[in-house]
Amino acid sequence: MSQITITLPDGSQKHVSPGAAPIDIAREISTRLADDAIVARVNGDLVDLNRPITADSTVEILTTKNPQALEVYRHSTAHLLAAAVLELFPETKLGIGPPTEAGFYYDFQRDTPFTPEDLEKIEAKMWEIQARDYPYSRVMTNKGEGLKKYGTEGAWMKCQLIDEKADEWFSEYTLGPHFIDFCRGPHVPSTKRIKAFKLLQVSGAYWKGDEKNARLQRIYGTSFFTKKELDEYLHQIEEAKKRDHRKLGKELDLISIQELAGPGLIFWHPKGGLIRKQLEDWMRDQYLKRGYSLVYTPHVARWQLWETSGHAGFYAENMFDRMELDDAEYQLKPMNCPFHILIYKDRMRSYRELPVRLGELGTVYRYERSGVLHGLLRVRGFTQDDAHIFCTPEQIEDEVVNCLQFAVDVLQTFGFDKYECEVSTWDNGVSGKYDGTPDQWAIGEKALRNACDRLKLEAKIMPDEAAFYGPKIDVKLVDAIGRKWQLSTVQFDFTLPRRFGLEYIAEDGKAHQPLMCHRALYGSVERFFGILVEHYAGAFPVWLAPVQAVVLPIADRHLEYARKVEQTLAAAGFRVEVDESKEKVNNKIRIAQNQKVPYMLVVGDREAEQGTVSVRNRRRGDMGGKPLDEFVAALREIVESKQPHE
Repeated sequence: MSQITITLPDGSQKHVSPGAAPIDIAREISTRLADDAIVARVNGDLVDLNRPITADSTVEILTTKNPQALEVYRHSTAHLLAAAVLELFPETKLGIGPPTEAGFYYDFQRDTPFTPEDLEKIEAKMWEIQARDYPYSRVMTNKGEGLKKYGTEGAWMKCQLIDEKADEWFSEYTLGPHFIDFCRGPHVPSTKRIKAFKLLQVSGAYWKGDEKNARLQRIYGTSFFTKKELDEYLHQIEEAKKRDHRKLGKELDLISIQELAGPGLIFWHPKGGLIRKQLEDWMRDQYLKRGYSLVYTPHVARWQLWETSGHAGFYAENMFDRMELDDAEYQLKPMNCPFHILIYKDRMRSYRELPVRLGELGTVYRYERSGVLHGLLRVRGFTQDDAHIFCTPEQIEDEVVNCLQFAVDVLQTFGFDKYECEVSTWDNGVSGKYDGTPDQWAIGEKALRNACDRLKLEAKIMPDEAAFYGPKIDVKLVDAIGRKWQLSTVQFDFTLPRRFGLEYIAEDGKAHQPLMCHRALYGSVERFFGILVEHYAGAFPVWLAPVQAVVLPIADRHLEYARKVEQTLAAAGFRVEVDESKEKVNNKIRIAQNQKVPYMLVVGDREAEQGTVSVRNRRRGDMGGKPLDEFVAALREIVESKQPHE
């Protein structure tokens, strides 16, 4: 073959000599493209820019504008980290080092813990290696020879990975004369391409994520194509630290986790409990307005229920141990769905009753490993705003539209105006890992797509990302500092209606199996509350604030009037306190400001005589004197409108 035909994404073709690499093609197109190029996609597969092309191919050059290019870039930075660690601490054994959504990490086995000072040294060494402009060179190794080589070096983790994942020949990547790592790649051409990175922290990890395996040290870092992007991300991290719900939860006396009770179990303090009540009351009111029936179900059930539902098989490792009682073994519920199914199944249903919408704020219990527990965001006991809809095939699209509109209304009500949707689909049955028939999947996926179209929501299609029991829509909110959070989900389920033998009598007089939809919008009350804390940095909207106003008497002689103000506001339905401490009024203001109380009402001689309050807003400062009834009316308008900011 004297020439190779290259087809580019725009359909145009180029002819190059055999052995040409994607980077050569990029240079022919433009210098700018070659400078921005990170990796190539050849016939659908990601490959190194310098990998020779030996046959007619379709080639796409991925630049710094492509998310997959960023993954490759971060994976390459993880190799740079590993090379630096081995130069400084040659006794260290390497685990894995993948890219993540926010950066990368690498797992290491080393007897001595890494210190913050070590991270500074490692990062400095990374810059030193980066400046050497080492190429990321791919070499092919025979599996037997590779196992022998890594075994001789005592690299037991690499031996396990090669034994499990490698074919007869596998790829490795070198970085300079002394570093080589088992890796499928691809990588950037050289270390000089990596322009901006930062090591963030070190934490514990287990080999393959199994706490029964060896304990390792995981170094986290991040990298971006430009220093500007890196600086913006580091600023976001600092802002996130200030907003950390665990820190604010303690400072504002909202929640706690008690060591005596155990990890992952949340104690709601009075102020946190008040906010939780607002969340739950609002959701239950919405259930009733939108045609849901409220149900309440037990916290435990016989083990046989979980065998019928399938959780005993596919979810057992996330369930607490069974309890032996008089007549059987019982299990704390990890899900609400089997309980709602039993309510539906309690009697035969007619098509005239459908859709049946059952909603519950139900507490569930899941055995999350201690290493993944994280404040309110990952817990062992939590309350889901769970609903299950049983309907006919003709009704399903409208039900999905209603669920999706409900999800958007939740986000907007609580002050989230940015969000993204993802529709997760199956692999058309190729792998055999999905339940349900092609017809069922076609109905489900069409309903989800049409729902997004009807609501004019742009949805990213996520192939082969569905739940095994059906397709789903996930709604991700974007918070005040740009972070994405997975909360609301709408999911089809073809499995449980079949497992439980659900039926309804259709118009033809025959029994049919209903379609079932799982729907959670807060995700969990705990997680949603934690995100609210961080989104608002603890300064909740007035309608959610545990204390909406605090009355600050200037001196003891003003206490009587301060209590009258408190009584007036309380009678109007507001949450109000009087600061009766001996502190000077400026200190009282500072304390209330630190507690993020929306309104501070200063009262002295003039206010007592005139029946007014001197209003101070936590954001806008001094707002001047107002008649008390005028302030009450203004506060009522703010609360009833659920304004995100006063």
